[in-house]
Amino acid sequence: MAATNQDVLQTSIELLQNKATRLRIDSVRSTSAAGSGHPTSCASAAEIMSVLFFSVMRYEPKDPKNPANDIFVMSKGHAAPILYAAWAEAGLFPVEKLLTLRKLDSDLEGHPTPRLPFVDVATGSLGQGLSAGLGIALNYKELEKQDNRVYVLMGDGETAEGSVWEAAELASFRKADNLCATVDINRLGQSDPTMLQHDLDTYKRRFEAFGWHAIEVDGHDIPALLSAYTEAENTKGRPTVVLARTHKGKGLGPTIEDQPNQHGKALEGEVEKEALAHLEKQLRNDVPEWRPNLPTTRRNPQKLAAEPSYPAPSYKPGDKPVATRKAFGQALAAIGKVDLRIVALDGDVKNSTHTEDFMKVAPERFFEGYIAEQNMVGMATGFAARGKIPFAASFACFLSRAADQIRMAAISDSNIKLAGTHVGVSIGEDGPSQMGLEDLAQMTAEPNFTVLYPSDATSAWVATGLIAKVNGPAYLRLGRPNNAILYSSTENFEIGKCKVLKQSDRDQVLLVAGGVTLFEALAAYEELQKSGINVRIIDLFSVQPIDRATLSASAKACGGKVITVEDHYAHGGIGDAVLSALSTERVTVYKMAVREIAHSGKPDELLDRYGISRRHIVEKVKEVIR
Repeated sequence: MAATNQDVLQTSIELLQNKATRLRIDSVRSTSAAGSGHPTSCASAAEIMSVLFFSVMRYEPKDPKNPANDIFVMSKGHAAPILYAAWAEAGLFPVEKLLTLRKLDSDLEGHPTPRLPFVDVATGSLGQGLSAGLGIALNYKELEKQDNRVYVLMGDGETAEGSVWEAAELASFRKADNLCATVDINRLGQSDPTMLQHDLDTYKRRFEAFGWHAIEVDGHDIPALLSAYTEAENTKGRPTVVLARTHKGKGLGPTIEDQPNQHGKALEGEVEKEALAHLEKQLRNDVPEWRPNLPTTRRNPQKLAAEPSYPAPSYKPGDKPVATRKAFGQALAAIGKVDLRIVALDGDVKNSTHTEDFMKVAPERFFEGYIAEQNMVGMATGFAARGKIPFAASFACFLSRAADQIRMAAISDSNIKLAGTHVGVSIGEDGPSQMGLEDLAQMTAEPNFTVLYPSDATSAWVATGLIAKVNGPAYLRLGRPNNAILYSSTENFEIGKCKVLKQSDRDQVLLVAGGVTLFEALAAYEELQKSGINVRIIDLFSVQPIDRATLSASAKACGGKVITVEDHYAHGGIGDAVLSALSTERVTVYKMAVREIAHSGKPDELLDRYGISRRHIVEKVKEVIR
């Protein structure tokens, strides 16, 4: 007798329940072996993970990088053990490897990182997965015109993060209907119950107010989950969120399930044995073998026929002064024409950062993120995970709002490119709230960030192309004032190299500067020459990595006397970078920097007021050589 549709459905449900049970077992075993982890946070999501990985998502189980796969982002990164268990259960690697969780020689870390081929972005700092998922979803929907769906699993606690709602509103605005979020509403946070606990109606009203299609389900009811994800796939014109009511520690025993103070605790001793025995009794041996839901089409990764050749700048000394931010925008538009991987993201300042130049030539690759910098940077990591080269630009001071997203991008070694404009007191009358004076400290704190600080239009243009081609995260520091053109269009710049602009064999002091203070140093040079004082001047250009060899040789040639001058706070900027580079040398470094909260005023007034103008440089040089 042929099987009925109801029989097939029942078999599927039994298979998925078996998978959920195995995921719970493996999550307990791996965290207990590690002696740490979050088994209760895994247990609440077992049915959700089972339904997504073993019924809903289309993917090649042994080829997680297949470009036709649907994408899963584990935003609640502390539930990493169940993510690893799902891929092991799908056959990517042996289940026994799960027992290496959190060990030094294992890539199955406490929270997911892209060291693993099935992880697109590092998660674990909560509230960031939805932004990354949105970037991935927009890449497929709007750029590649592909039908890949993106599934993001979030915890209920992380919905307190503002970045979640930044992502939610933009996802709705962009009609990202290939994006499906699931909130695992297990009621309990780390130290207390969540604000809403199991009030699913309020969660629903909130997401609906942001324009999402919201579905309430029992997160342990497999048929209800299957129905919800089918409804999500059939919903057009807006993203969907599945609000899953669950119990933390589901299936792990009455002393653990839905009980407070069980967050982040591995099961031990008799408690572990009882939980595993209870779970193993639920396993069935009569369910059919799982067959993966493969992508309907096979797509090969996009590959460049050849690395694109970027156009050279056309500025030349003697031309009208140009702001480095303006040259950046012009360069981005020019290289964007020839490199289709480049996308630009803006924080509603495109007419100040000049990313509007890119928007005019490639509007389909320009994404307005509005005043939501955390989501803008998070989206950039999503685009980068899919092979794009995203440039996210804003005022340098506003990028500090996304400090945690930047930190996580560094952990991901994401290929994002950040451009921070309006740096230092030289922006003038807008005052201290608009002055980026700590951006170098923030960006150079990440060891894998490339940080460039061009001083004129030519170097800004070239720097834009350099960071586009370097693999990994990068930051470009850009000023507001119009600066004279120092370099010809044929000048060669390299990451990790500086430029010696003035030198002689009688130099008494080495001046190291960047951006607007380089021009102050050059003006000081002319005045010092009149007094018979020779100084050597370096345009640092590459703050990280830094040119130790040239700095060291120049410092020695100047008798070990070094002065750094920067439009940045004294901590963490050019001065500290140079001091670190020369730490093994017999030199003395004097740091000239902004040392107090600035005031509104004209740029020249402010440079002088805060001790980094040509007058102060001349005085400092004379003081040092006495």
